[in-house]
Formats: sequence, C-alpha cells, structure tokens
Amino acid sequence: MRKGMKKEQKWTLETIARIHTDFPTKFGVPRQSGLVDTKAEIIFEPEYRSEEAVRELDMYSHLWLIWEFSEAVRDTWSPTVRPPRLGGNKRVGVFATRSPFRPNPLGLSCVRLESIEYRTSEGPVLHVVGADMMDGTPIYDIKPYLPYVDAHPEAKGGFAEEVKDYRLEVEFPEEWLKLIPEEKRAVLLEILAQDVRPSYQKDEERIYGMEYAGFDIRFRVCEGVLRVCQVCEGVSYEKEE
Repeated sequence: MRKGMKKEQKWTLETIARIHTDFPTKFGVPRQSGLVDTKAEIIFEPEYRSEEAVRELDMYSHLWLIWEFSEAVRDTWSPTVRPPRLGGNKRVGVFATRSPFRPNPLGLSCVRLESIEYRTSEGPVLHVVGADMMDGTPIYDIKPYLPYVDAHPEAKGGFAEEVKDYRLEVEFPEEWLKLIPEEKRAVLLEILAQDVRPSYQKDEERIYGMEYAGFDIRFRVCEGVLRVCQVCEGVSYEKEE
C-alpha cells in the first residue's frame, strides 16, 4: 500500500430492484443491451419503492443499469477469457471484454425508458426496452444516460466491430410461429437471427432449445440457416444448450 493511502474497504451492494424479462435462463439472452427491442419491467425492492426517488426520471429517454451477473458469481477470476464471438478459442484480457466472468460480476447496460407506471402494491415500475438480462436479475443502481457526455460516435469498437454484422437466416414455419403471441414474434425472430449458440458449437445435427416468454423453441442451424423445428408451451421436454 502506498504511503498516504487508506486501508481498502469492502462494500456490500444492496439490490435496489429486479428486472423481469422473457428469459428464464441465460441461453437466448441478447449478447448486449440495445441489440433487440426486448421489453422488460424493473420492480423496486420494498424499501426502495419511493415515488420521490424517480421524480423527473421520465425526463430522460435512456438509462444506465448496473446489475449482477447472478449466474456467473465465482470465488476466483481469470485475467483472460475466450469471447464466444471469436469462436471460443482465442483468449483476450477480461477487461477488453464484457464477459460475465470478472473479478466483480457486474454488468452495465443501457436501456430505453418507455414509461413509468405507478402500482399500488409495487410502487413505481419502470418499463424499459433493450435489456440483456435474465428474469429476476438483481439491479444495484440506475442512472440517467446523458447523450452529451455518454455518446461517442467516433469511439472504436475493438474486435466486437469485426463480428457485429454476423447474422443467421431464420426459417420459422407458420405452424410454429402462430403459437407465439403476435407482439412477441418480431423480438424472437431478431434474437434467433443473432445466433444464440456458443460460437464453438458447429454440429449441424444438434437440436437446441431456448426458453422465451413461456415457450420452448427448438431449432437446428445448418449452413447459416436457423430452422425452427418445434415450439412447445412451457417446459415439456429435455433441452440441449
């Protein structure tokens, strides 16, 4: 410790809210916020259900969310990770990625604030668009997005720029698509097009299962085309992830 520095303090973060999305598991969650217009609700924990705390929040169009990778909490950490979009083989520094496997499992997402609803039992509820989180993910803080300082059009995107346009063609037979509520279809199609599989899995015979909005979506991927082969309501069969 350098002279004059105070002894390190450890802090316990309080969960102030939880987000509720259409993704009960990690598989299928968008890789970054804002990629898909997923809709979600942020419900505050009882001690933070204050209308005063969100006064004039609706003056902002976008919010920063600081949250926990609750499914990636570990006792140890690695200085390098293998980003899925690079095929799962190349290692890069953990701080050069948004990997959940970090010294502190914190996520940072920018979402669009659609509206604030005031409910008798749950207080102010934030309706947001573009979240990249599982249902029930704990949120530690909410801050307004300020375009005049937060937006940098000239910024470099590193290796992420090289793969940002990667997409799959999606074939979703009408017999299965009609089972999905109409208001959920566009988002589901966009999620599938972004390829939810780990990049190192290339088995064209493998059937994948993704849970979304109360449905299990089963599909194969062959030669850049994702073909949906079954849709079931609820969890009704073993899935491969």
